[in-house]
Amino acid sequence: MLLEKALTFNINSSVLPTFDGEEAPSQGEKVEEEQEPELTSTPIFMVEVIKNGGKEALVLDCHYPEVAELCVLHGENEAGMVGELIAFCTSTQKDRLTAETLNSFEHEVLSKRLARSRHSASKDSGHAGARDIISIQELIEVEEEEETLLNAYSTPSKGSQKRAVTTPETPLTKRRVSARSPHQLLSPSSFSPSATPSQKYNSRNNRGEVVTSFGSAQGVSWSGRGGAGIISLKVLGCPESLTGSYKSMFQKLPDIREVLTCKVEELGSELKEHYQIEAFAPVLVPAQEPVTLLGQIGCDSNGKLNNKSVILEGDREHSSGAQVPVDLSELREYSLFPGQVVIMEGMNTTGRKLVATKLYEGVPLPFYQPTEEEGDFEQNMVLVACGPYTTSDSITYDPLLDLITIINHDQPDICILFGPFLDAKHEQVENCLLTSSFEDVFKQCLRTIVEGTRSSGSHLVFVPSLRDVQHEPVYPQPPFSYSDLPHEDRKRVQFVSDPCSLSVNGVVLGLTSTDLLFHMGAEEISSSSGTSDRFSRILKHILTQRSYYPLYPPQEDMAIDYESFCAYAQLPVTPDVFIVPSELRYFVKDVLGCVCVNPGRLTKGQVGGTYGRLYLRRQTPEAGEGRRSPCVAAQVVRI
Repeated sequence: MLLEKALTFNINSSVLPTFDGEEAPSQGEKVEEEQEPELTSTPIFMVEVIKNGGKEALVLDCHYPEVAELCVLHGENEAGMVGELIAFCTSTQKDRLTAETLNSFEHEVLSKRLARSRHSASKDSGHAGARDIISIQELIEVEEEEETLLNAYSTPSKGSQKRAVTTPETPLTKRRVSARSPHQLLSPSSFSPSATPSQKYNSRNNRGEVVTSFGSAQGVSWSGRGGAGIISLKVLGCPESLTGSYKSMFQKLPDIREVLTCKVEELGSELKEHYQIEAFAPVLVPAQEPVTLLGQIGCDSNGKLNNKSVILEGDREHSSGAQVPVDLSELREYSLFPGQVVIMEGMNTTGRKLVATKLYEGVPLPFYQPTEEEGDFEQNMVLVACGPYTTSDSITYDPLLDLITIINHDQPDICILFGPFLDAKHEQVENCLLTSSFEDVFKQCLRTIVEGTRSSGSHLVFVPSLRDVQHEPVYPQPPFSYSDLPHEDRKRVQFVSDPCSLSVNGVVLGLTSTDLLFHMGAEEISSSSGTSDRFSRILKHILTQRSYYPLYPPQEDMAIDYESFCAYAQLPVTPDVFIVPSELRYFVKDVLGCVCVNPGRLTKGQVGGTYGRLYLRRQTPEAGEGRRSPCVAAQVVRI
């Protein structure tokens, strides 16, 4: 069947501006320089629609003021609006773009489409409950439908790009009613045009496998009360806790030196009293008798610390910060790392080298003494998990959705979730392949967790990470800010800083998302006559140095604000349970009476990882009995 009329589209990108009351000058003519009439419109391109056999042409100026206004009001780009105008003018047989034509176009096309969109949105909202915003996925689907409609009328251009790539795995679907389930709240296609689930993760066959246990965990039914009992959560400070953002990125070297000096003096005073040491000697003064020196371990070069490069930087009071090399050949056992505050005894006959013969061990802080008002003696289940919550080969949050399913099934009293929630090291984040901003993806992730676990009633504690791409990359790290938290969830959701000391019904949990084990393990040197566990040594250092990050200088990717570090990154007490997620192998250990847990990460590359679960119960010791750990049982489980 042949069409009676055919249309030809000509695009001219070299249209000259016209003046009021004049025609455009022909080629070869010049406009006199003395005249300066007022310009009306300067289009970037002109579209002509010419009927075959006719002389009439439809001229569209994409910078016509009313057209630009319509683009802003209805969220269209200029090329898309021109395409719709062409379709409207040809269907209504309009040969000229006039104000009347624009009014008819707005009333008959744009206004009706906007009314349909609002009606569909209100219909969806009525089905799913009160909704503040339409999900990102729904908005993208609407735009995809509109672009599909426009593509039927408009001609291809270099500037037009499809918003999403449709494949058999991710077909273009019609907009449908959104139910309140985590899988629909956190749709992967909302964030990436090529979001396909990880095949290795979905094909795992070791789901729910218990990889390590601690305490009386055998035969225990791991289920909580969903926060139904009395749950008292309180953040302990030393002297106060970090509750908001602070100014950083400006430090003077004398201020950093002051913080480190104060740490040496405080720990030195505690050790001097504990070991009943009479006095400390200067590090550079020769002595023919054994001397006792106080100082901080350092390295004599920019390389890695080894047993030949150890130096002792003396304290300010006795040594004025002077340094002396240390000979470790006479020490049978030692464990040292840069930044460690130590007391050494040995010979310093020349004042130029200390031959160490004894190393005094650090002393941990006492445990927290809870009051009766801080909760009951009932047993509480705590679930701990650490990001990333996506596999490295996909931006889909399948591991997080599986974790939400576990939370709804087990109903733990408290869930402690460590970042990163949107990992800065993810390939699609590094290459900026997400279709939404980092902040929007993060808020959608939080919204999914909060709404997805609402039925369980579990208390949620969110700990940030330096790998959270949308958050402030400074240590100590302030809590997340989430102003869209529903009022009904504010009592059960808490945002804390990194690091943080959290009291749960009088049981103190030390929380940090920084990979302390990896950082300190790369710098520590040791010598032992028997078998020695590296993890236990590092954890012992953290507890006896009384700091969440005793390493100095820190690892290169750590941006530490030392003024805030002194106020917010010190241990107020020895925690009952210390949770230290790490890339290294998971474990549960008792170190100096503190149960230390590395739950691992929820994902390991392209495969699933692990999470932890604990039972906490304050136990009153019997007469003549020592302290009993409140951590009754603990397990690390595969997701």
